[in-house]
Amino acid sequence: MSPRSTTKTASSKSRTHTQRRPERRIGGADSSTRAALLDAAEKLMRREGYAAVTSRKLANVAKLTPQLVHYYFRTMDDLFLALWERFVDQNMERHAQALASPTPLRSMWNMFRTSADIVLEVEFMGLAHHRKAIRTRLARDGDKFRRMQVQLLSRGIGDYKLDDEVWSAEVITVLLTSISRSLVLEQDFGMSSGHAATFRYVDAWLDRLEPSAGRLRKRKTASKRSTRSART
Repeated sequence: MSPRSTTKTASSKSRTHTQRRPERRIGGADSSTRAALLDAAEKLMRREGYAAVTSRKLANVAKLTPQLVHYYFRTMDDLFLALWERFVDQNMERHAQALASPTPLRSMWNMFRTSADIVLEVEFMGLAHHRKAIRTRLARDGDKFRRMQVQLLSRGIGDYKLDDEVWSAEVITVLLTSISRSLVLEQDFGMSSGHAATFRYVDAWLDRLEPSAGRLRKRKTASKRSTRSART
């Protein structure tokens, strides 16, 4: 047998061996251990930021072995994507419920202004700057989420009008999201200057765009004051 044939045979055997190699097993998506790892990753991201999420630290928080991290997630990107998917699913449901209420603008604003999830969302944004797979997924899901918000907000209502000026559901969604995200993040690291005035302004603006919500909010405020007065 010539050296060339020997080389071809060896190469063919090598390829056959590689092709037959079984894929590494991955733990089930509905496993309680997998859920515990995602819970631990979320806790670390909220408390210390995305950079703190390593397989060793994750295992320590979840009280598991580092090997189990890679049994359930081939790479850390896979873990982050799974956590993001869970985060999106939970928020889709919450937003759908808020926007289906009789006062969707007010419900959306109240949810935004008190949402601790904004901090986690921003951590994912920071992570996306360094990981292309995360960035691609965030952009895709972000657009999908925005379309869902606009669709539900405008369903049966159309555009909002105020002093002969038309406000589209799309513009309102972007404004409320941006303002709330900025204020919540500032509050997270201790800032408060200008916040109360901004909240009052947005509340008054929403009362005019959505009068029924404004009347309900004023009744609740009056009721609270009456209760406090009665106690004193």
